[in-house]
Amino acid sequence: MRAVIQRVSQAEVEVEGRAVGKIGKGLLVYISVGKEDTAEEARFIADKLAGLRIFSDEGGKMNRSVVDVGGEILLVSNFTLHGDCRKGRRPGFDAAAEPGQAEELYEKTIELITEKGIVVEKGIFGEHMHVSSINDGPVTFILDYQQGGKEKNLK
Repeated sequence: MRAVIQRVSQAEVEVEGRAVGKIGKGLLVYISVGKEDTAEEARFIADKLAGLRIFSDEGGKMNRSVVDVGGEILLVSNFTLHGDCRKGRRPGFDAAAEPGQAEELYEKTIELITEKGIVVEKGIFGEHMHVSSINDGPVTFILDYQQGGKEKNLK
């Protein structure tokens, strides 16, 4: 699984002109599921999103998590994160999971985050969405479960 994580003051996703997910302070997360991904990757991503200390403390140091600041998460499915742009002019999506598997792990990730007491808003899987946000910082990170291998010390 891959995720692009943005610390935001607010974010919203619309489908056909209707807001389907909206948060205040928190994380806007674009997430993509790969062919080889399992529930293990979903758990890793959920744990990281809940515990990643990217919000400022009183001293201005990134030392607080979304849980610590009472923030929310807007999770938006985005298979293009698995796009390979290295060859040719059109991205290839061979590494992306099929829609059924991707939706299952996307929903599993939402369930695991929600179990941690975090409010999760979401887009609509497989739909064309318009996403707007106010990036706070800007602070943006890329999280790839495969980055560095499946080592236990990644947690």
